[in-house]
Amino acid sequence: MKNLTHALKQRWPAVASALLVVTVVFAAGVTYKLWLPQVRSYFDGEKQAAVDPHAGHNHDEGKHDEHDHSHPGHVEESAIEFSVTGLKNIDFEPATVALSTFERSITLPAMVVERPGHSQIYSTAPMTGVVTRIYPVEGAAIEPGSPMFDIRLTHEELVNAQRSFLQTLESFDVVQREIDRLKAAGEGVIAGKRIIEQEYEQQKLQASLRAEQQALLLHGLKQEQIDGIRQTRHLLQSLTVFAPVHGHDEDACNEEHLFHVQQLPVKLGEQVSAGQLLCIVADHCELYIEGRAFEDDAMRLREAARDGRSITATVVVGRRQADVIQGLKLLYLADHVDAETRAFRFYLRLPNKVALDQAAENGRRFIAWRFNPGQRMELKVPVELWRDRIVLPVSAIVEEGAEVFVYERNGDHFDRVAVHVEYKDQTSAVISNDGSIEPGDIVAGKGAYQMHLALKNKAGGGVDPHAGHNH
Repeated sequence: MKNLTHALKQRWPAVASALLVVTVVFAAGVTYKLWLPQVRSYFDGEKQAAVDPHAGHNHDEGKHDEHDHSHPGHVEESAIEFSVTGLKNIDFEPATVALSTFERSITLPAMVVERPGHSQIYSTAPMTGVVTRIYPVEGAAIEPGSPMFDIRLTHEELVNAQRSFLQTLESFDVVQREIDRLKAAGEGVIAGKRIIEQEYEQQKLQASLRAEQQALLLHGLKQEQIDGIRQTRHLLQSLTVFAPVHGHDEDACNEEHLFHVQQLPVKLGEQVSAGQLLCIVADHCELYIEGRAFEDDAMRLREAARDGRSITATVVVGRRQADVIQGLKLLYLADHVDAETRAFRFYLRLPNKVALDQAAENGRRFIAWRFNPGQRMELKVPVELWRDRIVLPVSAIVEEGAEVFVYERNGDHFDRVAVHVEYKDQTSAVISNDGSIEPGDIVAGKGAYQMHLALKNKAGGGVDPHAGHNH
């Protein structure tokens, strides 16, 4: 026993040294994240000093270190630096955090349509005849009241009606001359009786003229044309069909109000009957937007109409949004639900403008409107107001699983900050005002996703190209 105790006393210093070394190694392994960066920085500084003896020398003790990241909440693993060129490469745009009122809206599909009974006007043949001249061409712009067609009349009833009218006119003139002769011959029993008889005959002819004139009006002649037959004593052989004129409800168009020929089915020399379609002219100075909603959105639409809320329309071209129209008002809602699509239709007025006006060498004009029937649109109908909310563009947030991040600017670097999103649509995201970011902070409004990828590359982790990407 004494020998064992003596042996332990002799070996104790070696055992104690071994235990101390194991303890130090274990402690270093646990705390290497704290001291290893400092050691690397020290040796890097020594190497730089060996290359440049002035490297690391502080000539101004009071100068602020521009790479100082020691602000509250800074974590090196969740921070990323970018040069000015790098920010340009990722299309960086800053966004200042502020409290505002967010208008929550629903997005509904829509389409530009013509106004029933107003946008299209049918021009028909007033009577039977042969088309001898066509003034416009399809697609051309025409002024209201301008000539469009010349028609040579061949309708037998119209010819007979004109002939009867002309014969009655001649008979009336004969009777009038006889009355004038009798009155000039002097007064007498026989002359007085003859004058009365001729006056009775003249009254009969006047009645016939009125009846025949009304018949000509019913055949499609205008009062001016009938007056022309009375003056010239020639039958009307042809007539000119003119473009329509605008009604009193079309005065809302401030610009030059032109029609354009939409369809021209008739041909030169064609025999046309009374009432046959000659052409279709269109007036696109004002159109409608036809929106479609589900039945459960009908109540929200009625509330928007009652409150006079402004609706925003966006023209959809392919997958991109090409044009935005703001300040539209709901005109009316349909009185039924479509039986096939189960869609509830509603309409908005869409003022239109001429986008292109070209004059051809022959004097004809061709116009193109800004909006055209058939264009697809998306409507944003406001349904609720949220006050005192942090609203950022949707490109400012990055989603990764259940986490949502924004990148806050702090000096020369950006810190990743986890936030809670209360609501998100295609353009905006409402961030909870829980202190994660505060009014006045500057975040990456655009380029946040590229920052997120760069941070993951910096950490050495695998990058999922679709992680956090907002479509």
